[in-house]
Amino acid sequence: MTVQRTLIMGAAGRDFHDFNVVFRDDPDQRVVAFTYTDTQNLGELPADTGRTYPSALAGANHPDGIPIRPEADLETLIEEYDVDTVVFSYSDVSHETVMHQASRALAAGADFRVIGPNRMMLAASVPVVAVDAVRTGCGKSQTARKLAAQLEARNQRVVVVREPMPYGDLEAQRVQRIASQEDLKDVTIEEREEYEGHVEAGRVVYAGVDYAAILEAAQSEADVIVWDGGNNELPFYRPDLHFVLVDPHRPGDELTYHPGETNLRLADYVIINKENTADAADIETVVDNVRTVNPEATIIHADSRISTDTSAIAGKRVLVVEDGPTITHGDAPFGAGLIAARRADPAEIIDPRKAAVGLIATLFEKYDHIGPVLPAMGYNDAQRADLAATIAAVGPDVVVSATPHDLKAVIEIDVPVVRVQYELEERNLPLNTIIERHADRLGL
Repeated sequence: MTVQRTLIMGAAGRDFHDFNVVFRDDPDQRVVAFTYTDTQNLGELPADTGRTYPSALAGANHPDGIPIRPEADLETLIEEYDVDTVVFSYSDVSHETVMHQASRALAAGADFRVIGPNRMMLAASVPVVAVDAVRTGCGKSQTARKLAAQLEARNQRVVVVREPMPYGDLEAQRVQRIASQEDLKDVTIEEREEYEGHVEAGRVVYAGVDYAAILEAAQSEADVIVWDGGNNELPFYRPDLHFVLVDPHRPGDELTYHPGETNLRLADYVIINKENTADAADIETVVDNVRTVNPEATIIHADSRISTDTSAIAGKRVLVVEDGPTITHGDAPFGAGLIAARRADPAEIIDPRKAAVGLIATLFEKYDHIGPVLPAMGYNDAQRADLAATIAAVGPDVVVSATPHDLKAVIEIDVPVVRVQYELEERNLPLNTIIERHADRLGL
């Protein structure tokens, strides 16, 4: 059989997982290149083309490693590497975007493919509870934290496995175990947003590059694994219980984004979050869409309860800092921070656009839907420096931070920071009741 030459389109996450599980050890396959996208977050990867997926991770069939090249060069790369098949392997993009990329590949002479769940999901030896979504920013983290706490209350050892964000030394990040504040010291803002709440609760979080090796490590110290998904990606481990969140602030997106719609169709339970701040008509739209594509799923109606120190905001000139990915490629104009600030009756909510510096200014140019808030972007040192410089240039009396981590632990801020907390509160069906319902399945 002729060896198939494959190029994987990615964003430093699912692409590496698809390679490791499906392609790495297949003698009939050679992955000749990865591509990386800059369409989701600026500065994720260096602008040059010198980065590679290292040979130590790439296996015997790829002894020189695999080059990682810009997605913008897709047509040139198909010709340069004589590519037979292009595999699409990243998340939180519209169906239209996926087919535009398919059209590019097809017009350049390659086949186009997406790896399905049966090929890429790994089987664990302990029960897996998966928390995923149809878009980034639906409330996965607060749901995963609550589920983990409730399982721990039943004397279960819970280990959280997080969908990857490996933007540094891939070989060093093969298996990451995060269990202390010291472990958080060198991670990105985006990673802290997902890890810090679990670490503060005394929980171990795994992430990295090689999810088979991560699974082996995680299940050695867990009675139950909670898969805490990223963006709207599919779970890498086959779930015994699958929760998927939808967002009535973005009605209709549950049917028009990849692979979020797949998650919705696979869900056991669909959580409609943020109902306390959404329009009734939008909630009903989401309900109708869920029932259309997954009538067997049970719908959980839920609120995202926001809490903050309003006395520290009232009458002040306020800069609102929101969770970065939710506001950028998640297409949400604002989040819990702006809602909390408005409730506190500030003297002014400052629009940071005119004061934005460097990469943060470029971010505003790229995402013109963003409201009067500052996305907490920090994929690299340059972004973190520009974020701090932008806050200083705005010159607020107070920063209202709705990132799920302590922003002052990452960048220097010379004014008071008021944190916004948000927690899942179920309306019709408590998560604890669901856990009890599936106790046998979860080995409780």
